[in-house]
Amino acid sequence: MYWEKEIELLSRADLGKLQVERLKKTIEQAVRSPFYQELYRRKGISAESISRVEDIRELPFTTKQDLREHFPYGFLSLPKKETIRLHSSSGTTGNPTVIFHNRHDIDSWANLMARSLYCAGVRDTDVFQNICGYGLFTGGLGFQYGIERLGCLSIPAGAGNSLRQIKLMRDYGTTVAHAIPSYLGRLYEVFQEEGLHPKKDTQLHTLVIGAEPHTEEQRRRIEEMFGVKAYNSFGLSEMNGPGVAFECTEQAGLHIWEDAFLVEILDPETLEPVEEGETGELVMTTLDRQAMPLIRYRTRDLTRIIPGTCACGRTHARIDRIAGRSDDMFIIKGCNVFPMQVEGVLLKIPEVGSDYLITLENINGIDEMIVEVEVKKDWFNGDIARLDRLSRQITHQIRDEVLAKPIVRLVEPGTIPKGEGKAVRVVDKRKLEIVNS
Repeated sequence: MYWEKEIELLSRADLGKLQVERLKKTIEQAVRSPFYQELYRRKGISAESISRVEDIRELPFTTKQDLREHFPYGFLSLPKKETIRLHSSSGTTGNPTVIFHNRHDIDSWANLMARSLYCAGVRDTDVFQNICGYGLFTGGLGFQYGIERLGCLSIPAGAGNSLRQIKLMRDYGTTVAHAIPSYLGRLYEVFQEEGLHPKKDTQLHTLVIGAEPHTEEQRRRIEEMFGVKAYNSFGLSEMNGPGVAFECTEQAGLHIWEDAFLVEILDPETLEPVEEGETGELVMTTLDRQAMPLIRYRTRDLTRIIPGTCACGRTHARIDRIAGRSDDMFIIKGCNVFPMQVEGVLLKIPEVGSDYLITLENINGIDEMIVEVEVKKDWFNGDIARLDRLSRQITHQIRDEVLAKPIVRLVEPGTIPKGEGKAVRVVDKRKLEIVNS
């Protein structure tokens, strides 16, 4: 059992007191870093500025650009010799964002992950296959430490190699697996190619999905394909990685662990708090990290606090699934579009397969949205009229949702390139044309 009852069932009043206490300690720790020391000295901020949770609104924001500009050690709040690990973004353009951890931070992270998995119904009797990249990416090691802390038999399978994943599941009796949503579509295709079905030919009963935004339609499709429950997880490397928020078995929102993170939902334009239940940008503060605390970090993720209490009894607030990112929105023909809107349309159509790609391109002086859609294999049987009807149906439904007419191209399964990491959903060639002009 890994249920921290004394924390997870705290009254809201007691949780608020704990947050104030930990926020003060976080500020005291943060000002040991070059970045916060200079910023807070200049603005006259100290831990004494905080007497209630709402006082955090007087503190300045921290952004991804701040992390990049003060790379690599500008946010480190401990001597380097006391840190034991770093995780980093890819850094393919400019400096990566780097997060440092000491032993306390890793131990706290493992506890949060074990707590998260337990609330989703995972137990120490399970065999847990982690189909996620290890290394600088936080998903692999973050889950690994939580799995081991909970006491499961872990299979650190890593990403990709679907035939091997299936063999591991069958050989060792995997009961729980973690993977990104886009990969599970491909994994199911390989099950089918091998004449197998996950429900009949494995002992799998639970999937944990996360690391990339996905719609409720995609989650339900995954559940239908594998014949098991799929639980949403949410994390970001700046806040550790996975284990920030997790669905419990009620599947009624993701509990965000408020003893470790202070959460604000703000209007992304005005940066003022929105009403409870309204969607806004998620802004987060670490409350239990020593090596590199972050205060009022703008995640750019869009979500909302779900009003009311959860039937599971846990008192920690629940956030809704991530609706997208404020910086993922693109404008096409004067319309504001989020990729998740397109996905929501596509995955309601039974003929559509597992993958899609949106390409934005200037054609003859007009910006166009080209949507490539993988459809199920039996649709490519030479019936051009049937494909044309499906293409027109998808075109109309996307136009009705986003108010801009796309160019829809139907392609066979496996046509759209797939990597081992997060799925690429949008390619904006308009930006490339500007750079190259």
